[in-house]
Amino acid sequence: MTVTEPDRFNGIFSTPLNELLDKVETSMEQDLVPAEIFNSDEVFQAEMERIFTRVWVFVAHESEIPNAGDFVQRRIGLDPVIVTRDGKGGINVLSNYCRHRGTQVCQTDAGNSRFFTCPYHGWTYSNDGTLIGTPLMQRAYGEPLDPKLWSLKKAPKVESRNGFIFASLSEDVPPLEEWLGGGAGWMLDIITQLHPDGMRVAGPPDRYIVNGDWKTAGENFAGDVYHLPTLHNSIQEIDLIQGLQGTCEIAGTYEFDNGHTFVGHHWTEAIGPFFTYWGYGAVPGYAENFDVSGFDETAKWVAENQPPTVGTIFPNFSFIRIFSPLPGGRPGVFTSFRQWQPVAPGKIELWSWQFVWNFQDEESAQYDAVGGQFCFGSAGVYEQDDTVAWEGIPRAAASPWMRKEDMKFHYKQEGANTGVDQSPDPDWKGPGIHRNTGYGEHAQFNFLRQWLKHMKTEAPASNCPADKKKSTCEGEH
Repeated sequence: MTVTEPDRFNGIFSTPLNELLDKVETSMEQDLVPAEIFNSDEVFQAEMERIFTRVWVFVAHESEIPNAGDFVQRRIGLDPVIVTRDGKGGINVLSNYCRHRGTQVCQTDAGNSRFFTCPYHGWTYSNDGTLIGTPLMQRAYGEPLDPKLWSLKKAPKVESRNGFIFASLSEDVPPLEEWLGGGAGWMLDIITQLHPDGMRVAGPPDRYIVNGDWKTAGENFAGDVYHLPTLHNSIQEIDLIQGLQGTCEIAGTYEFDNGHTFVGHHWTEAIGPFFTYWGYGAVPGYAENFDVSGFDETAKWVAENQPPTVGTIFPNFSFIRIFSPLPGGRPGVFTSFRQWQPVAPGKIELWSWQFVWNFQDEESAQYDAVGGQFCFGSAGVYEQDDTVAWEGIPRAAASPWMRKEDMKFHYKQEGANTGVDQSPDPDWKGPGIHRNTGYGEHAQFNFLRQWLKHMKTEAPASNCPADKKKSTCEGEH
């Protein structure tokens, strides 16, 4: 048999990771997803390099750093960063690694400071990242070190939308508005701009470890309605909420470019015409303050009738807003934004912020924040259900038996042979695709297709331009 030139080299440059990604692509054409991607050292490392260093990632809300000198410590993938407001009011996202030996220069979660001093050797940086001091400079170095070369590394791209600060560790990203596109940015406006003064954080985020994969959480909040009547049935049993069996029937998905996806519920149809704006219309003191005159007609319809209940802005920033049935209290509506911080294969740190309206008085805001904690705090009645279920997925993904069986998870085929119309809504006039049902797993696939797109784009050999000396390029910030 004669070996042709293409055949002779076929597979030589293939790697186990690339072979797995090819298998994922082929499987997804059959509405299946290989289980092993939810717990794999190679997949996790590639995600950190191919996704989290190359896309826009949420890092903070401007209400967390309102004053000059304010800072919070956050993460982009596995990298700790400091989000600061400098003396000129500028927002900076700084690497939290000292340029001398790599020790973290910021050891606290939040605060106010003009400077960050490394505890190891005392190198000191201003809150915009500039190197401003090295102890015993004359004896140790003989002359000042060049801050152009030795300041803290800065995220090359930092932009805000409605107070939400995003950063990218790559120069080669589209503007934030283009990344969010006409869909996710449009939906973020509907969520946070019902009142012209917008929203603020009610306090620092809850943080807790979950033995689950960040993709599982992201795709769940992208639009998994099917789990509600089963996983959250205990909430019905204690009479906090009813009617979960019908949640797929009144749901609608919103699938946007770049993997951003939301799912909403037609509350005015399910509960009554008074239940507008996520149920705010049924609670005195809210809807009368809203002003949607600046929304387009489709956005007005969404906000009033089928607003997004949950959603995910790719890769790891999610949202939930529902009415909170606090025992013994008035009905409320809470807003939580959350982030699935990757820690290791099959492990995340869940960060959860409660948001309130700037027009609210302190008592009302506190009540809504407590409602959010009751439902989706570290001991929230919904949160406990979700996180326990998610923990089974990486176990299955790492199972020697299941890997031997080449286990694949079943996606999107649910409802395919029923009379439920899962096709895109032909009358939809908004951005992206809208479907008038919660059945099917189109929303999850929108998220996972974006994941696969990034994972199949390998990094360039070097970020240093060919016409620069490597040492010079590495010293720049």
